[in-house]
Amino acid sequence: MTGTLSILSAGPGSTVQDGGRHGYLRYGVTGAGPMDPLAHAVANRALGNPAGAAAIEVSLGGIEITAEEAPLTVAVAGGAFSATLDGQALPPAVVVHLEPGVQLRLRAGAAGCWCYLAVAGGLDLPLVLGSASTHTRTGIGGLEGRALAAGDRLATGTPARVSVAAGAIQAPLLERPAETIRVILGPQDDFFAPDQIASFLAGPWTVSARGDRMACFLEGPKLTHLRSYNITSDGIAMGAIQVPGEGQPIILMADRQSTGGYPKIATIIGPDLGRLAQARPGSTLCFRSVSHAEAVAARAEEQAFLAGAIPVEPLIRTRFTSEFLLGLNLVDGYVDAHAQA
Repeated sequence: MTGTLSILSAGPGSTVQDGGRHGYLRYGVTGAGPMDPLAHAVANRALGNPAGAAAIEVSLGGIEITAEEAPLTVAVAGGAFSATLDGQALPPAVVVHLEPGVQLRLRAGAAGCWCYLAVAGGLDLPLVLGSASTHTRTGIGGLEGRALAAGDRLATGTPARVSVAAGAIQAPLLERPAETIRVILGPQDDFFAPDQIASFLAGPWTVSARGDRMACFLEGPKLTHLRSYNITSDGIAMGAIQVPGEGQPIILMADRQSTGGYPKIATIIGPDLGRLAQARPGSTLCFRSVSHAEAVAARAEEQAFLAGAIPVEPLIRTRFTSEFLLGLNLVDGYVDAHAQA
């Protein structure tokens, strides 16, 4: 059964994202997709959706939604956002049954910059070049190529499962402090002397407030080049770390340009992209160089977790009136006991 998700309020930067728009960088078309691919996939997989199904990427500005006409089952995963259902506190990673008129609110919480709101069956939106991902700079994908706003209504698809258990999502891979980010050096690390590579790895680097979905800017020790800081422009992967003439690294993210002409000292491995994306401005970090084999092993661990059933544990029962429980229909009468302390 399909349904409708209604946006009651949305801060700036909340958009629809699926697994991304692949195969078009050669034509100058940005891939878009989630800033934290693992969290996006966890929210979807907890509902039985494909990992790359269309979901809402929620920024620090937060969002508030409800269901229209028919109940929806939704999942939240990502940063440690503050989540409430009609004012009742929830865990930051959770599956809930959302009745019509009941309000699910997500706001910036203790940590993280992005969280993902998936709905059983996914969001049913027209595909642009094979993807529903929003790229606001070019106005394509998602809902009219723009960020979500109050009053928007999103149709949902047919759920893959007849029913999905509600409760707290158990996803230890999402517990990823950003202090150390794993990278593979290159492809232009030969533009830097060994002492500059050592300085790059050691940092410490501070995440600048200038960042957005296109790039993360770092502030720290000035890196110098062995020769010119210009190269023949070549393709840009998500997580590529450019070093322009001023010597401060720029990490290209989901809405990156398709090509770039600064030397790339290193590239963040796929499993650590979300770790970097969730680092708030003012956070400090350093990098660790890893081998190709270690990067592949980390990706295999992540894929193995997503291939299985994502564990969802019922929340702890506590005392509430029958009217409250009937009105919320939350986890069959379970709520987060820690929120009541």
